[in-house]
Amino acid sequence: MGEADSILTFFTPSLGKIQGFARSLRKPKSKMAGHLELLTHSQVSFARGRNLDTITGGQTIDSFLPLKSDLWLTSCGLYVAELVNQFAAEHQENLPLFQLTLDTLQRLCDEDNKDLVLRYFELRLLDTAGYRPQLRQCVACHRLLEPVVNSFSPSAGGMLCPDCAPSVPFARPVPVNTLKVLRLLQGSDFATAGRVKIDAELNRQLEGLIGDYLKHLLEKEVKSAVWLETLREQYRPSL
Repeated sequence: MGEADSILTFFTPSLGKIQGFARSLRKPKSKMAGHLELLTHSQVSFARGRNLDTITGGQTIDSFLPLKSDLWLTSCGLYVAELVNQFAAEHQENLPLFQLTLDTLQRLCDEDNKDLVLRYFELRLLDTAGYRPQLRQCVACHRLLEPVVNSFSPSAGGMLCPDCAPSVPFARPVPVNTLKVLRLLQGSDFATAGRVKIDAELNRQLEGLIGDYLKHLLEKEVKSAVWLETLREQYRPSL
């Protein structure tokens, strides 16, 4: 492989996550470079190879330009891409996750509350990946949760009632209103969820709780989440 060549990872509606070889992509006069940028929805053609398919052409469908003109928005988009890359399976169709990814990138361009867009995406991603957290009953005793301060356990995969929480290490208390918002985001379409008003403190609680669960599932930090936290105070628009 030459210095100007690249191996790219794509997320597709019918083949899941795949890789392709792009010849001379890094050359200044490459005709395909603009169509194969990060955070770009493109139609791409391939030629079958023995070990790796070769990219023969590309045409941009949506470049999501606002995401590329602002550091905070770019970082939000890369966070979405990193999570999709971690949870999407290779060569396995996942049309719901593909559509969720497109919808989320568009919402990051259009919606004012980017944090709400990301929290909705995270919960929907967990649904499509088969890791939907249990938010309505205790995962230990299976009783319906009362409207009091319950706790969330990443290792148990959901909520714990006040009686069961003390016996589970690292269970995190969840205020009543925070749990209500989590349930709404998990169970509603975005048209409904998008009406929710979340202030900085509520977002901090939601982000921390879901982030702990993602970190537990992946068994590592989400690198772009750490970067977002670094940028937050300096670059993020006010809620």
